[in-house]
Amino acid sequence: MSTAPLYRAAPTPRHRGFGHPFQAELAELLAWRRDVRHFRTDPVPEAVVDRLLDLACLAPSVGNSQPWRFVDVASVARRGAIIANYQTANAEALGGYRGERAALYASLKLSGLQEAPVHIAVFCDETTGQGLGLGRRTMPETLRYSAVIAVHTLWLAARARGLGLGWVSILDPAAVPQALDVPPDWSFVAYLCLGWPVEDQEQPELQQRGWQSREAACRQLLRR
Repeated sequence: MSTAPLYRAAPTPRHRGFGHPFQAELAELLAWRRDVRHFRTDPVPEAVVDRLLDLACLAPSVGNSQPWRFVDVASVARRGAIIANYQTANAEALGGYRGERAALYASLKLSGLQEAPVHIAVFCDETTGQGLGLGRRTMPETLRYSAVIAVHTLWLAARARGLGLGWVSILDPAAVPQALDVPPDWSFVAYLCLGWPVEDQEQPELQQRGWQSREAACRQLLRR
């Protein structure tokens, strides 16, 4: 006759929280996460990139939909199409500024497309069956928000390993899916440059160059 207990004690949680040293390092990681534009051309090991993408997939997503889709843009021709896209969009953006602001804009390095050894395009699968539609019936845009959280998770994981990541947003988004030949149900979210930064910068480059102070848009809290 079995003498096993009729119930099992609840398992002890592995973590109720992290200690002060980890909390301090996390705060440092958040402060040192930069939008990198200046890359060395040294290659990033494929295993490292794969590990970073694994960590990015730990990001939360609406209804556990996991809608992010990553594209490793390695082809010279496809990279060339993205660079041409950027150059056209950047020239158009420059035309929207005048005077000193135009001169400052023209002097900024706004992408690392030429130097970064790794290019990753991020898409959202708008028709994914994962999650069975939970949580997104009234706000379908939360699928794309979930993909953005995955980008941020990737960003922090890269920075923790000494890698830099830059988000290139000066692009015609409608042309990117065609250039990369992805399924029609994938919507473009982000184009990322990944590599070893030329230098670490605690202060955002746009702030250093006088484009805008970070504090000007800092923490605005409304209580009701």
